[in-house]
This record gives sequence, C-alpha cells and structure tokens, in this order.
Amino acid sequence: MHFSILHRTRYSYSCPVFQEPHILRMRPRCDATQQLLNHELQIQPTPAGLSEWRDGEGNDVALVWFDGLINQMELTVRSEVKTLRADPFDFIYTEPGVQTLPARYAEPLGAVLKSCLAGPGAAPVRDVADDLLAVCNRDTSCFLSALSIWLYERCEVVIREEGDPLPAEVTLREKRGSCRDLAVAFNAVCRAVGLATRFVSGYQAGDAEQERRYLHAWSEVYLPGGGWRGYDPAHGLAVADKHVALAASYLPSEAAPVQGTFRGTSATASMKVELLIETGE
Repeated sequence: MHFSILHRTRYSYSCPVFQEPHILRMRPRCDATQQLLNHELQIQPTPAGLSEWRDGEGNDVALVWFDGLINQMELTVRSEVKTLRADPFDFIYTEPGVQTLPARYAEPLGAVLKSCLAGPGAAPVRDVADDLLAVCNRDTSCFLSALSIWLYERCEVVIREEGDPLPAEVTLREKRGSCRDLAVAFNAVCRAVGLATRFVSGYQAGDAEQERRYLHAWSEVYLPGGGWRGYDPAHGLAVADKHVALAASYLPSEAAPVQGTFRGTSATASMKVELLIETGE
C-alpha cells in the first residue's frame, strides 16, 4: 500500500519562551516491512541547529535547538511510504521455547530483549493472561490474536489527544481507553506470559471518509523467526500493510513523535495538529 502523509504540528505560547532542545521521531521507519520513498521536514522558526542519528532502539531521530525567544513552533512533515507486508503471519517459529507459553527466549536473545520483558503484573493483567492461556491452550499465535480481539471487543476506544498512556490495570478495569492505552495494556498482558513487547507510534490507513485523522499507537511482539510483529488492539488485528511505523520503544515516552519542553514565566502552551493521509495501491 502507498501512503502520502502530511503531518503538521503547531505549538503556540501565551508569551515568548525559551525552547529547550526537542527530539523528533517523525521519519517513518525504513526496513523490510516499509520503504520510505520521500521525506521532508520543515521547522519554523528556523532552528539554530539540527542533528540526526539512529537511537539505541533503532529509531531515526532528529535533535533541534533554538536561539532566543519564540512565540510559536511549527513542524511540518511530508512523507511517502510503501508498506510491504501483506501477510502478518508469513513466518515460522525458530525457537520452540516461544511457540508455547510462558515464553522462554534462548540466550543471548533473552539478554538482548531484557528491557522489553517484565514480571507477572498486577491482578487484572494476570487474570486476562490466565483466561486467554486456557482458551488458547498456551499457543502463542492464538494467544496474541485472542488478546488483540479481547481488548478490541471488551474496551471502548476513545480519543485522548494529550497525556501519557494510562496504566494497564486502569484500562483493563475501566474497559475503555485510547489506542495508546490499549497498546500499553496489550504489552502488559504479553509480558506477564514472558513475551517481549514494545510500544509503536505511527499512522494507520483508517477510513478514507474520516473527517479527521489522528496519530496511532499499537504494539510489537518479538517472535523468533518472525522478528518484531505488530498487533493493533484498537482494531483487533495483526498488523500488515495498513500501518506506518514512526518509532518503537519498550517505554511509550521514548516512541513519542515530539519530545521536549520550554521555559517561560507563567507561560502556557497550546497544540494544534493537522494530519492528512492518502492511500492507494
């Protein structure tokens, strides 16, 4: 699938402020699952400096900094991406220890994935994990699909443009949350059965008739033989070619497209986002 994306974010301040250095994760991933055909980043006002690199989790990032006081910052990104994976299940497991649950990653892979693993989790997380383990007879592929569908069917999806993701326990208890809340809940349940997961930010094809588009969030699970495989609990499906990933991290904050702060006495800020997505074959 071919994506043409315009993503514009404007920050306005109630009075002139000093803008601290900002980290931008707005360049779409380029790998075996998606090809970046074109990418353009425009920043107003013109920053004093810009440095680009690949971070410790493999994300392409840009650091921008400014001189003097500013009243507004606008980030405009235009990207063209071709997604390549039509079948999300086009792999075989190469480690039997992960094909059934609880998962056991062989070394040295287990050490590499340590940051993406966690303990058993609180009661709501453990309860969901135990129920789905029984339903799926501990089969990993069944568990992942069933968990994605369970969250989609049991939880109301809401739009919440600002704020950190809610803890998994809160989302599971209240049965509602934004896409990033559901991704955090998905990750927590997976980690409770030994699966390494990470949080992904990016775009989703959605409905062409939508009046407004939003950034999207989902999860990736590391499956030996398949690598990082995406699951989108806000839509109840395994990720194929209708998603474009920007960044991924075991911590949601480290996958945020824009990360930074400002300094100004009594200053307040407002944010306006414009996102246009066109898709085609």
